[in-house]
Amino acid sequence: MTSGGFTAAHKLLAPQFTAQTGLAVESAYGSSMGASPTSIPNRLSKGEKADVVILARGALDDLAARGLVRNGTQIDLVRSAVGVAVKKGAPIPDISSEDKLRQVLLNAKSIAYSASASGTYYETQMLKKLGIHDQVMPKSKKIVTERVGTIVARGEAEIGLQQVSELLPIEGISYVGTLPDSVQHYTIFSAGTASTSTNPQGLEQLLKYYTSPAAAKTIRDTGLEPVAKPR
Repeated sequence: MTSGGFTAAHKLLAPQFTAQTGLAVESAYGSSMGASPTSIPNRLSKGEKADVVILARGALDDLAARGLVRNGTQIDLVRSAVGVAVKKGAPIPDISSEDKLRQVLLNAKSIAYSASASGTYYETQMLKKLGIHDQVMPKSKKIVTERVGTIVARGEAEIGLQQVSELLPIEGISYVGTLPDSVQHYTIFSAGTASTSTNPQGLEQLLKYYTSPAAAKTIRDTGLEPVAKPR
């Protein structure tokens, strides 16, 4: 069970793992947090079973505190940056500095942001750092059940902000780039053993592959930075 930030990598890695080991991977997807009924916390709270969950580290630790993930099994897999996208064919804004990003957000007619980790940072910290929270939040829309890029591709928002790895797979958008370093926010996506896990051997083999040097290139190609030590 994986959240959006690691989904693109997982969809490439799982078939590679199966080809190497002969073990099939059954997958489910949901956000790291939020009110959506498909979010990973809500899925687990309702009794949905899983062997391993991959989501933002803070949300994973919260699940461990609630007994839905076995405490002490958490391992960090990747680091994910926040990026910006516009509809394909639209002018590419200059977000190369904090001042230029500020102006882009002030000028935008509408902005879409995620209901998960990157969106929490956007609405609670980033806009305040830029000093434009009160001006920009009224024209910002939190996206709960879809990818931000999908909203941008349909023209329902002029600007979209989400994890780079969640923007890159979306057709119909142009990826602008990452936020400037001064306002960038990295999310660590980590794996943990669900309390309902019944396949410890298969789980260990999966994590061994996902943290291997062989998996690192695939992970980088999806816009993520591997941080795990090989098991």
